[in-house]
Amino acid sequence: MRNILIIGAGKSTSSLIKYLKEKSTSEKLFLTIGDLSLENAQKFAGDHQNTKAITLDVFKQEERQAAVKNADIVISMLPARFHIEVAKDCVTFGKNMVTASYVSKEMEALNDAVKEKGLVFMNEIGVDPGIDHMSAMQVIDKIRDNGGKLLLFESFTGGLVAPESDTNLWNYKFTWNPRNVVVAGQGGAAEFMQEGQFKYIPYHRLFRRTEFLEVEGYGKFEGLANRNSLAYQSVYGLDNIQTLYRGTLRRVGFSKAWNMFVQLGLTDDTYSMENSENMSYREFVNSFLPYSPTDSVELKMRYSLKIDQDDLMWEKLLELDIFNNEKKIGIKGATPAQALQKILEEKWTLAPNDKDMIVMYHKFGYELNGERKQVDSTMVHIGEDQTYTAMAKTVGLPVAIATVKILNKEITTPGVLRPISKEVYEPILAELAENGIKFTEKDVKFLGYNEDNIVG
Repeated sequence: MRNILIIGAGKSTSSLIKYLKEKSTSEKLFLTIGDLSLENAQKFAGDHQNTKAITLDVFKQEERQAAVKNADIVISMLPARFHIEVAKDCVTFGKNMVTASYVSKEMEALNDAVKEKGLVFMNEIGVDPGIDHMSAMQVIDKIRDNGGKLLLFESFTGGLVAPESDTNLWNYKFTWNPRNVVVAGQGGAAEFMQEGQFKYIPYHRLFRRTEFLEVEGYGKFEGLANRNSLAYQSVYGLDNIQTLYRGTLRRVGFSKAWNMFVQLGLTDDTYSMENSENMSYREFVNSFLPYSPTDSVELKMRYSLKIDQDDLMWEKLLELDIFNNEKKIGIKGATPAQALQKILEEKWTLAPNDKDMIVMYHKFGYELNGERKQVDSTMVHIGEDQTYTAMAKTVGLPVAIATVKILNKEITTPGVLRPISKEVYEPILAELAENGIKFTEKDVKFLGYNEDNIVG
């Protein structure tokens, strides 16, 4: 049997472990599932003959190294900042490794040592990053192989609620880490390129600069810029491209409403609030509004944000019960962002029968034989239930497939890698399609920002 060590048994591991269990007999796989909580690990291991659950504290060196030593390949599903100690052990003991996380500077620094030992460290093999890389590179390489020159590349991904479970005015529920949603976009301006010009959107304007997109059968979405779209310019080989933009998808209207929180300062995560544990929702909101001896919190809110009485924005705020004077924040030393997260989780947590949805949308503008063309590529995947969510499937399946292909020596290029080569993306995308995660490509009119080549 080939031993696979899976470190971390969180929500994203359900589809990953299911796939590997199903392949365990034919592929001779034995899974050791390690988590800080043995109960968590046991829940995923079940009573399957080819699985074992262990307690694993990644900060206990002897415990961690013993587990890594016994493995043929290691999958780290830990939060990104904890991968590095596992990665160093994998180098020491000569083990291949797979993660769904972005390549950190510390991970990149191991590249020479990983290559020297002939190891494969596959990173960014989840959904975003992951499926976005693979599906984009497949089309980019196809265009190049046919002699085309890339002019425009835009890529959007959204973790959303499925249409049948979309039951609130925000058209949104938390399908992943709520904290990441609340603090999204902070820490620097969004940076991208349009028509050869560098463009920047500071945080306070981010949610008012959106692009509309339509996905057949699923309606309209809005895309807002990721913090740094240019990080993958060289990785994708797009150094001379005119337009490069990566963003996040939401339903139309979400960003305008979210901007109310940004303008008031409710998403700030840089300081703690006094007496937050005893503060009511109403008091929390009032903390950010001017003092008035006569005006109500509601009136001050309307005036500060210029919300008309019949504006849907107001209905969205009321739906969150944000002016309730009985409900408490209940978190000692909470930042505004933590307090807001508490309020939102009450209304935006998925109900037991709710399903989530992943939407991905790529645009490729290119020139071929003097003619400008465009291909739009879309993927929509809806989860089965609260265990096998669309998020867990689109994160976990690529990780699992890559792991088996590395074990089978179908992926052999050594180093700290991303899934951007044909050796990696062709077979993985083919197998994802067999599992219902597939893209629809459509030729459309080239929609560069300036038809007459006027500088943007």
